[in-house]
Amino acid sequence: PQLPHGHLPLPSFWKVVEDSLQHSGAQLRALCQAFESVTPSPGTQPLTPAEERKVLSLVSKHGPDKLYQVTSNISGSRDLDLTLLRGQIVALLQSADTKGNTSRWLVDAGGPRGFVPAAKLQPY
Repeated sequence: PQLPHGHLPLPSFWKVVEDSLQHSGAQLRALCQAFESVTPSPGTQPLTPAEERKVLSLVSKHGPDKLYQVTSNISGSRDLDLTLLRGQIVALLQSADTKGNTSRWLVDAGGPRGFVPAAKLQPY
């Protein structure tokens, strides 16, 4: 079978290929953006039985209104920072750090306690 642009000289043929690839890439990017705007951000993650027990103990200690879910992985870089995985449940102890910085919250992760970025928590 003959290629649709097989009659073109080679440089022109490659130009056609490159243009159509760029066009397809642009369409794909537009499709991805459209898809991201209509799909809601992934909500609450299903919990493992061990995680469920931890949540129940956090609720009994701190109350349900203090529970937050981690929205993306957190790797603690400073002393007293916690390293947590997306989907983990924590209880809010204080909505500021020791210096009064409200972008770092003190949380109980069901055992370890430490600071996490407030922006990576959502009410559970």
